[in-house]
Amino acid sequence: MSGETVRSGPCVVVAGGGTAGHIEPALALADAVRRIRPDVRVIALGTERGLESKIVPARGYQLELIPPVPMPRKPSPELLRLPLKVRDAVRRTREVFERHGADVVVGFGGYVALPAYLAARGRVPIVVHEANARTGLANKVGARFAAAVAAAVPGSGLPGARVIGIPLRQSITTLDRAALRDEARRYFGLHPTAPCLLVVGGSQGARSINSAVSAAAGQFAAAGIGVLHAHGPKNTVAVQQVPYAPAYVPVPYLERMDLAYAAADAVLCRSGAMTVAEVSALGLPAVFVPLPHGNGEQALNANPVVDNGGGIIIADGELTAQRIGEQVIPILRDPERLAKMGAAAQSGGHREADVVLARMVLDLVRR
Repeated sequence: MSGETVRSGPCVVVAGGGTAGHIEPALALADAVRRIRPDVRVIALGTERGLESKIVPARGYQLELIPPVPMPRKPSPELLRLPLKVRDAVRRTREVFERHGADVVVGFGGYVALPAYLAARGRVPIVVHEANARTGLANKVGARFAAAVAAAVPGSGLPGARVIGIPLRQSITTLDRAALRDEARRYFGLHPTAPCLLVVGGSQGARSINSAVSAAAGQFAAAGIGVLHAHGPKNTVAVQQVPYAPAYVPVPYLERMDLAYAAADAVLCRSGAMTVAEVSALGLPAVFVPLPHGNGEQALNANPVVDNGGGIIIADGELTAQRIGEQVIPILRDPERLAKMGAAAQSGGHREADVVLARMVLDLVRR
């Protein structure tokens, strides 16, 4: 973590802490920067409470901790203390920049990015990347004085943003689903040739998805469709297996997401920005069930893929076993439709986003 630094090559600071949706693109960029210029030093900003405290060191990058600056959602005493918290976080962030000799700061939104943008303003060039269809507060601020702005999809609301997609880790962008299919099916105990639906509701699962899909188990069996269902570590899904039908395999968590993607012919999932980017890059037909909370950004994330023909959307409140029988099962039983949807999804995907953003960053370093 913190300490004296021996400087060698140029230094890129990535600010994307808090959630996996901010951290994973930041680390995918870091990997791409190092592949292009191995002499570059990458420093990640984060907080003690964020997922980055575990993920970043495990991926081999140095993590510098700064005070968190969460934005209160409602008027409260915390709101009155916010200016002091911001000032302290900015001061600590500037110390990190000076200690490491930061040459460029790349922000991905969230409560780590805001102090980074304010600390870098007028001192260090800034690159902003917005993953969601609707831009968050931190990136709106950072984009005002950024040297370069990138977005995952058109219409993010950031003027002049270059649409590049979301940087994804190389284990996803180089995944050969067809080559791994047999191994993946054996790994999960799935039928070797039957159509297979992958079901994921996020890292913690989703009760509405779990209930609707498990209730349709008999329909899947009758249609000759296998299911790989990640229900979340705190949830359970009890499904009675039907003899002589493809297996319905419930698992708490998917340690091998690469094999899960390789085993699947289609996926039923939420439509967070990272999920949409991954399934699109891989050419997986998708049934998106947007999270019903928040500002509606999950539906917006899925719209470009759906408009392109690579997926469909079913509202969370409308996801039932009957709806699955009417809309999802026919897709899995139609190889030609699956192929067309997969091609459409992949045509709108961005497998090279990590390299494109890395070159934008390194161009500023060269300048």
